Amino acid sequence: MDDRNVKVLILEDEPMILMDLSFALEDAGYAAVTSSSCEEAIEAIGRERIDAAILDVNLGGGETCEPAAELLKERGIPFFLHTGDLDRHGELVERIGAPIVSKPASSERIAEMVSKLLEPA
Repeated sequence: MDDRNVKVLILEDEPMILMDLSFALEDAGYAAVTSSSCEEAIEAIGRERIDAAILDVNLGGGETCEPAAELLKERGIPFFLHTGDLDRHGELVERIGAPIVSKPASSERIAEMVSKLLEPA
């Protein structure tokens, strides 16, 4: 699959981080599909062909990425968690059971993780 045709969903509530992740993916040749709430992410999953995803765990206001993570699991779409809140959300992170990249992460690390997600099993 041509990387330019690979769509990666980003769920992140912080606008600057969302923009940085989007640029990192686009620089690596991927198409970024951005969302800043779990509801937007779920709509994107239903609307677009998503190949992989990056999910922030804590979305503010008590909202988490868990509903989007469950939908991605149901559809067999690989994802990783991008979080700085491991202490506060340890149990949730364990329950979701996905690879974790701690914030802040370099553009190279993000692109490397997406590439790993897309490797054939």
